[in-house]
Amino acid sequence: MIIGIPKEIKNNENRVALTPAGVAEFKKHDHTVYVQTKAGENSGFTDEAYIEAGAVILPSIEEVYEISEMIMKVKEPIASEYPLIKKDQLLFTYFHFASSEPLTHAMIERNAICLAYETVEKADRSLPLLVPMSEVAGRMSIQEGAKYLEKPVGGKGILLGGVPGVAPANVVILGGGVVGTQAARIAAGFGARVTIVDVSLPRLRYLADVMPANVTTLMSNHYNICTAIASADLVVGAVLIPGTKAPHLITRDMLKLMQPGTVLVDVAVDQGGCIETCTPTTHENPTFIIDNIIHYCVANMPGAVPYTSTLALTNATLPYALLLANEGWKEACKKNVELRKGLNIANGKIVYKGVAEAWGLAYQEVETVL
Repeated sequence: MIIGIPKEIKNNENRVALTPAGVAEFKKHDHTVYVQTKAGENSGFTDEAYIEAGAVILPSIEEVYEISEMIMKVKEPIASEYPLIKKDQLLFTYFHFASSEPLTHAMIERNAICLAYETVEKADRSLPLLVPMSEVAGRMSIQEGAKYLEKPVGGKGILLGGVPGVAPANVVILGGGVVGTQAARIAAGFGARVTIVDVSLPRLRYLADVMPANVTTLMSNHYNICTAIASADLVVGAVLIPGTKAPHLITRDMLKLMQPGTVLVDVAVDQGGCIETCTPTTHENPTFIIDNIIHYCVANMPGAVPYTSTLALTNATLPYALLLANEGWKEACKKNVELRKGLNIANGKIVYKGVAEAWGLAYQEVETVL
């Protein structure tokens, strides 16, 4: 198969979909890999490293799309890329269709095969291609939240861990999944007082067992959330429902419960966000203020640490990408249930129920395209 790796063009997206080590693995299986020049530069991987691994460097994104049977990306295509996508071309990337109706319609119109990292799902309901970036984003949410609690950027002027004789900050984390767990670990490590809110009692029991003493758990309901955020200094939104929009656990009206200078970090923003007032921002302009509450809503947080993120992403995606290249997307999805669940759009049809429901569009069983 011919695999193409374009340079990411979303605002401040510094990651790349494949490392030189990944290229070498494709070459071992006799596949051809084309990489757009400087695609890996911001992640610390030079064109020379890709050439040494066996890739062919192309000068433009147009040439990469034109020659490739499978495009591997990090983030969803943006509008300028839509015309480059060919009928029956396989795109393997993060799509988050439920948060973008224009993207959904564009991929239907292009008749592309859209296999989304974020909905590839194991039998235990875990999301193996979302986990590494969720781990990065969860850890970063505390790093960024701590920064925006500083007074020069509009925060309360609170040190997350406090000092002897001074109480630490209160951190509330909405969701006890991968993002929430990683956020709690880092916040607890800083010395903050951490509350994890989740709807699953078994998950709360697990977290209560494994977390340090400065982490408490709380059942998710409207009353408990209102009570928790009233004394919070930093709130992290870490709610994910695979393939569908995240529910709004904090509404506009609830902002008045919080103290001025409180920081909200909505990691779920690329799936619609779990805080009603959050809209996607960029690393260039990461925050905005509503009702004296700081909102940090960067939709590609791991793009700020691209070396770590690219290595972690390739570790996770490469086995699936090799299966797609070796078998072709249809056979690979027939043989591998995890990959089959990653199919969102194929041959102009929506084959993932959450995407169809998000926009009120027709849904077809995935078997109809296999």
